[in-house]
Amino acid sequence: MNPSRSKLEVGQVIEIEPVDRWQVYHRLQELSIRSWCGTNQPLTVQIDDVAGAIQLWSVVRQIKTSRRDLASWLECCWQLRSEQNN
Repeated sequence: MNPSRSKLEVGQVIEIEPVDRWQVYHRLQELSIRSWCGTNQPLTVQIDDVAGAIQLWSVVRQIKTSRRDLASWLECCWQLRSEQNN
């Protein structure tokens, strides 16, 4: 077997509410990440690289995390950035 041609098969299940699942699906389509989601079916996503995995994580996080928690996280990022610049 040629290691450069072998394909790593990894599966990860992420539970997402049906209404959120469609938001995730549509955002992934906008990002050109291959995904499938039928009525009453789970969302299936094809991730080919690390960038795709990070994008998937980011999309799911934006939808599943409360607005307050996202704002708090952003504030922490700004504080870290400010401290690094001083």
